[in-house]
Amino acid sequence: MTKKFVVWFQDVGKEDIDMVGGKGANLGEMTRAGFPVPPGFIVTAHAYNTFLERSKIKDKIYNLLSDLDVGDSVALAKASSSVIKLICRTSFPRDIAAEIIQAYFKLERGIFKNPLVAVRSSATAEDLPTASFAGQQATFLNVAGEANVIEKVREAWASLFTARAIFYRATNKFDHFKVGIAIPVQKMVSADTSGIMFTVDPVTNDKSKIVIEAIYGLGEMIVQGAVTPDHYEVDKKSGSILSKSVHFQEKTMFRKNMRTIIQPLRKSKGARQKISDAHILALAKFGKKLEAHYYFPQDCEWAIEKNQLYIVQTRPVTTLRLADAHSGQATQRVYPEATLLLKGDPASPGLASGTVKWLSGPKEIHRINRGDVLVAEMTNPDYVPAMRKAVAIVTERGGRTSHAAIVSRELGIPAIVGAKNARRILKNGAVVTVNGSLGEVYKGAVLSPKSQSSVHTSIATNNIQTATKVYVNLAEPSRAEAVAKLGADGVGLLRAEFMIADIGVHPRKFIADKRQHVFIHKLADSLETICSAFSPRPVIYRATDFRTNEYRNLKGGAQYEPPEDNPMLGFRGAARYVADSKVFDLELEAIKLIRNKKNLKNLSLMIPFVRTPKELLDVKKIVASNGLFRSPSFKLWMMVELPTNVISLEKFLDVGIDGVSIGSNDLTMLILGTDRDNSEVAHIFNEMDESLLWAFERVIKICSKRKVTVSMCGQAPSDYPELVDKLVSWGITSISVNPDIINNVRMTVYEAEKKHILSKSR
Repeated sequence: MTKKFVVWFQDVGKEDIDMVGGKGANLGEMTRAGFPVPPGFIVTAHAYNTFLERSKIKDKIYNLLSDLDVGDSVALAKASSSVIKLICRTSFPRDIAAEIIQAYFKLERGIFKNPLVAVRSSATAEDLPTASFAGQQATFLNVAGEANVIEKVREAWASLFTARAIFYRATNKFDHFKVGIAIPVQKMVSADTSGIMFTVDPVTNDKSKIVIEAIYGLGEMIVQGAVTPDHYEVDKKSGSILSKSVHFQEKTMFRKNMRTIIQPLRKSKGARQKISDAHILALAKFGKKLEAHYYFPQDCEWAIEKNQLYIVQTRPVTTLRLADAHSGQATQRVYPEATLLLKGDPASPGLASGTVKWLSGPKEIHRINRGDVLVAEMTNPDYVPAMRKAVAIVTERGGRTSHAAIVSRELGIPAIVGAKNARRILKNGAVVTVNGSLGEVYKGAVLSPKSQSSVHTSIATNNIQTATKVYVNLAEPSRAEAVAKLGADGVGLLRAEFMIADIGVHPRKFIADKRQHVFIHKLADSLETICSAFSPRPVIYRATDFRTNEYRNLKGGAQYEPPEDNPMLGFRGAARYVADSKVFDLELEAIKLIRNKKNLKNLSLMIPFVRTPKELLDVKKIVASNGLFRSPSFKLWMMVELPTNVISLEKFLDVGIDGVSIGSNDLTMLILGTDRDNSEVAHIFNEMDESLLWAFERVIKICSKRKVTVSMCGQAPSDYPELVDKLVSWGITSISVNPDIINNVRMTVYEAEKKHILSKSR
């Protein structure tokens, strides 16, 4: 498509993120697919870039942001204010304005009146599967008149440089000028009710459910967390309503006389169910269709006006892997004797203790120190720098789809929302424990019941030595330093996908653009952060195992990834490296950079999804041709996640490797013939099935006999303490688990080793 200043929704699709951003691309995609989307057009990123070039303010912006310490909230706010003023005081290009005005009047089919529109922002790095933090840029509701539309477009451009947006780009290493912004202008829906819909439970990651949250009035209040919404759950398979939680709504936002106002609701209305059962079921049907269309769980925004249902936005759910990582965390009361202080709605799973710190608004975020429990009425994107420092979040308002809930899940920290009177009950400076899985806050620092010990367990286990190594699964470089202090013996699974997803661009696009060095250094930066934090402890890097549907979600991915009916069994893992090693070569270059130039020799490599011994041999040749050779400090591992890996393990070991790691997740699905992401068969998924136990035992005993390191890095050891006991008895070398249960597993391993030593001595 030629470069244009304005395009209509129906002119673009999900492949046009570079031109119209994530939000714009999804609006176009849904319009093309026939979903009920209010009509509109998009002022493209090309228009924004043209504005910057013609106005010659780019260098001035660069000077204001260069060498800026985004950790200094005062300096950040000052720089942001200066850039925003610069953009808002610069004249608007006449030709761009003319196209916007022409499109604006066409919204009413050529009738020259002033239609009400919503002017939204769609950054070209926003709403990607791994870069969300929704709400970073501005949205303007109930805008009428061509002059006002032009002004709001300029203000939306300027919102690309709010303090929170600058902070986000800097901490995620996005170039300020390589993130553009497009502006969707959409006919306004004067919503009677509105809300959010997830096609997967965002807290438990239960893919058999559709979760819907609803409020009266415009949807801004649900995202802000200003009110606690109704919560409905629908069974994806049967289409029946599983549960309804109706919450009292104190106030509502709506349009009146061309203005957006907030006013209190009558108690009788605020206490009612916000939408009918018929609308709940109708929304759920749209949710299923959206998930099927995108081949990925969706986070949707919806609105109902005069009984007409609209889908006003959709984006991929960004927290699926994080939910997976936490699915084994606390799901029961911490201790029967623990003092329960407060209960709210679970929003992000996990268990953490810290000092309560109240915030009355975003201007106080500088008060949060690392390790604090952030307590506020609600949060918005301005709170993100403080949320990154906190160990847990508690808000008085909001639901599972509020800003606090979504960002907490993305950051991987426990969160509770809708906890009424939290600031009155939780005393400033008090030490509390937050259980995000249950929505409970306890007095003092307490531990999970699985520790079977006293409150000193977390300290004591750091001094316990076990023959079986306890490694940690890790994906987020920003957490490396904190996780490294938890006492793990190393990183048993460092997932490439998370770090590459953070880069956000398909590796083949870097190659096509002759910018391989950018990809290599971005990946190397993440590897260095983790290897430095854990040095000299080993870090086992699992090379890319993206499935084609996941790769397609990266910027430029649609150009390189074929659609597959069954990506799980498709073009993934080792097969990719053998078919075309270009991307794998980039990973190997990053590894060499870390080992040879950064002198971090604790980094080793693991190959995923290896179908045949020959495939493993071919991969070994690629690794060697790139100058990486097995040595005492560089180990080559293989994932065991296919039935053939179990059955023909001796032949794989004959090829020559240093270690294997059992991926219990995929192995369970492939042995039992089930898909844990498919609600119709997910109930069959059981890592304690006797066929899986047979497979685990076989792999461990063969590796022990051949003196090859054997580990397990799937979810199973995190979920089943009784499995840990069996693994130790069979002779496993190491177990890699989620960060939150390192100490618990260490204690289980210690007790298991002690038990088996005693039994042998008898």
